Amino acid sequence: MFTTAWTASPQLPAEGFTPNWSQEGFWRQSLRQAVRLTAGGGRVRIRLSNAYGTSPLRIAGATVARAGEGAAVEPGSVRRLTFGGDASAEIPARGLAVSDPAELALESLESVTVTLHLDAVTGPATFHAQAFATSHRAPGDRLADIGGEAFDASSESWYFLSAVEVDAGRRDAVALFGDSITDGFGSTPGANHRWSDLLAERTGRPVLNAGIGGNLLLNDSAWYGEKGVHRLGRDVLDQQGVGTLVVLQGLNDIGFSETGEQPTYKPAPVVEAGELIDSYRELIRQARARGLRVIGSTLLPFGGSDHWGEHAAKVSHEVNEWIRGAGEWDAAMDLNRVLADPDDPDRLHPAYDFGDHLHPNDAGYAVMAEALAELL
Repeated sequence: MFTTAWTASPQLPAEGFTPNWSQEGFWRQSLRQAVRLTAGGGRVRIRLSNAYGTSPLRIAGATVARAGEGAAVEPGSVRRLTFGGDASAEIPARGLAVSDPAELALESLESVTVTLHLDAVTGPATFHAQAFATSHRAPGDRLADIGGEAFDASSESWYFLSAVEVDAGRRDAVALFGDSITDGFGSTPGANHRWSDLLAERTGRPVLNAGIGGNLLLNDSAWYGEKGVHRLGRDVLDQQGVGTLVVLQGLNDIGFSETGEQPTYKPAPVVEAGELIDSYRELIRQARARGLRVIGSTLLPFGGSDHWGEHAAKVSHEVNEWIRGAGEWDAAMDLNRVLADPDDPDRLHPAYDFGDHLHPNDAGYAVMAEALAELL
């Protein structure tokens, strides 16, 4: 029985926050990506997403191995992956492929490297924009390479890889659903200090990160993914072994209308608390239909940020009061109060502020993980 041990929510190819390879795609190259698992097992398999591909995606070959330093892998750990018994796979446009299981003993919190050989033109690549980890690219077929010398280009995004599963037999995975705060913006890149990582360390449970930077509950966005009420099924409910959903989202719906003339935030309608509350109820309905426990979190303080304004303040206060007191969640978590500056509760505590008054730093994410661990 397989359990999802790592996820990244797929996004439409886009210029994004930082330079990436999604729009150019790949051709006659190998792509090597390392991810940290939150469950262990004796067999491993991967999910590859072509959710936003407009033509079939050819995977000429794939391997999985224990991660080494940089683009290197641990000698003796490389395993060839197959798809329905074949060494290659063709994933239809908008489709998904799941590899056959490969024998490889892995521990929880261990990092694995997935290498894909892409010998045909992929076209624009389904990806996850903000990995806060480094992916590597090399010319030709480098599936079996132990060293990383050939991988001469790097990116801080993930491509095609949407999940890694292990035969842990666990059904208590916790899925964190949200925007850039869940995605890990403000944490130290390469250090696995997102609150999902820290929660897995603290609880020993599988933790899935279903955050997308900039994501909204009510509207789709070219850069920031499909709206939350539409993507929940693919990014959380269809994953293996999820028992609890944690929702921390809505800040961008409230705040993008306050950010001024930044074109990536358009259209940015002015929303009311009732619209967000209706979307929370829809997430609760979908999750409960799959038998999940649902925890809602208040929105973090964001006074002084580019998302703050008179209307945003009013709506955020109304939304947070509903989350705290409505009784519609299985449990409610008040991260707003946990991370607030005691001298100005509308602002993040300076000790937890990444610097933009919107995102936590490593210390803030640790406090968030601790608060959630007490509810699990």
